[in-house]
Amino acid sequence: MDPGASGNDSVVTRFVLLGLTDAPALQPFLFVIFLLAYVATIGGNLSILAAILIEPKLHTPMYFFLGNLSLLDVGCVSVTVPAMLRHFITHDRTIPYRACLSQLFFFHLLAGTDCFLLTVMAYDRYLAICHPLTYSTRMAWGIQQALVAMSCVFSFSNALTQTVALSTLKFCGPNVINHFYCDLPQLFQLSCSSTQLNEQLLFVAAAFMGVAPLVLITVSYAHVAAAVLRIRSAEGRKKAFSTCGSHLTVVGIFYGTGVFSYMRLGSVESSDKDKGIGILNTVISPMLNPLIYSLRNPDVQGALQRVLTGRRSSK
Repeated sequence: MDPGASGNDSVVTRFVLLGLTDAPALQPFLFVIFLLAYVATIGGNLSILAAILIEPKLHTPMYFFLGNLSLLDVGCVSVTVPAMLRHFITHDRTIPYRACLSQLFFFHLLAGTDCFLLTVMAYDRYLAICHPLTYSTRMAWGIQQALVAMSCVFSFSNALTQTVALSTLKFCGPNVINHFYCDLPQLFQLSCSSTQLNEQLLFVAAAFMGVAPLVLITVSYAHVAAAVLRIRSAEGRKKAFSTCGSHLTVVGIFYGTGVFSYMRLGSVESSDKDKGIGILNTVISPMLNPLIYSLRNPDVQGALQRVLTGRRSSK
């Protein structure tokens, strides 16, 4: 539990994650709960991915992006939950400095790609509903791949920038992180050097990866809503809205928790609240996404049934 070195010029080589609770009696209970959540998240997202791969009806741009989103959710939950489960079992809450930076890098890489991919999915719905005649051209296979690749590149650039900038900070005092994974706001509080540049970089990233995508999603769905309301058929309106409702629900959960986490830098007393937001962002949201996308989608439901029963599509 001690820092890696001591003295006035000591350098912290290990951090201590306080986790969710100090009560030993709750540790086994929480271990079971989060293990089940992890298994459900992995199983649900991989099932969605398998359904998209084997079902010809789902070989469309919308489900191509959904498949990539499922992969991101598997990666995102795997960055934080297995380490937390290990802490529950071993009661060793320390994490090496390099492992902490690695966890931070991969979390921001995957979460950032999520931001851009959700924006791409909103653009896809905009083209499908507002420009159906040119949809197949504007969303050709090469364009789909390019949009996913661009999302990954932008997110990688941000994650690398944030991680390298954090690695320049000195940690020579407290090494206790009041959270269950390493993230920027909590590490800023422990640094014994100025974090002004880091906070500015995080602010720019929040604008580029949070505010801008959210504005684009809002504008896309404003056009979608206007187009859907012009549809005379009630059944047509219902079908159009149903294809967008799931995505909007996921966007609301993802951005709601993300904004709450990163817009309150420097608030030490908010750390306990951040744990709850962190659980929503890293555990609950990836676990709910497969359910949200399959709940009102008969094509996905049918494909999932075929995956689980081993039956092939009739087509």
